[in-house]
Amino acid sequence: MGICDVNGVSLGVDEFGEAEAPLVLCLGAPTLLSWPDALCEQLAGQGRHVVRCDLRDAGASSHGDLESPDYTLRDLAADAVELARTFDGRPAHLAGISISGMVAQVAALDHPEAFSSLTLIGTRSVAPGPVDDDLPDHDQATMRPLFSRSQPDWADVDSVADYMAEGARILGDDPDEAREVAARIWERTQSSDSGQGSDPTQNSDPEAHLADQLGMVFSRLDCQPRWRERLPQLRVPTLVVHGSRDPFFPVGNGEALTREIPGARLIILEEASRTVPAEDYPEVAAAMAAL
Repeated sequence: MGICDVNGVSLGVDEFGEAEAPLVLCLGAPTLLSWPDALCEQLAGQGRHVVRCDLRDAGASSHGDLESPDYTLRDLAADAVELARTFDGRPAHLAGISISGMVAQVAALDHPEAFSSLTLIGTRSVAPGPVDDDLPDHDQATMRPLFSRSQPDWADVDSVADYMAEGARILGDDPDEAREVAARIWERTQSSDSGQGSDPTQNSDPEAHLADQLGMVFSRLDCQPRWRERLPQLRVPTLVVHGSRDPFFPVGNGEALTREIPGARLIILEEASRTVPAEDYPEVAAAMAAL
């Protein structure tokens, strides 16, 4: 894993496959570990150069004022453009999961010359906050127990891992996988924060940083302007992947994206919730590589 400097910030990145192969840029949600190692390896095995990255304020990326982010969704989209250009001069395949799926939509709309194809997994066409009337919102029977839990001890890896595993169980995802990923995120965050040094623009509290990247920053992020009405302007091959059991962004959100993006293909993962199950990696990797 390494660091790439773009747009005045440092973003954590790592790579799979040959650098000369066509680029697939996988945006984290918000950390690069949102993209499972095995899925990235299978996609690289399809002849792709896979680069996955942390968003700002996540993983090994630089971070600032956690209470008042000074960037917007459009800035995150511009980061994706510069990352793609850094790794490959050709238009790239851009992929996003959940919140980074929103980033990917804005990036492809604002910078159509930078991207040749688009994958959107478990996301929707409007920013965090009130949903459009015709889109299904969060399942409240699931959200109540998910968000009513006491916060973990963010300084203790076992406490954080248990918290994320329980959240995965509530959502219908694999708790063991969530526990492992949470521990890896915790370790990367502690390591990256310890290296911040005396730079006054960087937050030096790894526990605050970890709490932020695991789900709080986007409730404060300025995600304007709207982009849903612009989706019919997209002219790149697009794959939409959605879990049929997703209670956070129910599958109707993926169906709406497919209707509104010209020529988009929808894959519904019948046994999936928020994350792509391991048994579906081959199908998803093959479909991404076919774009």
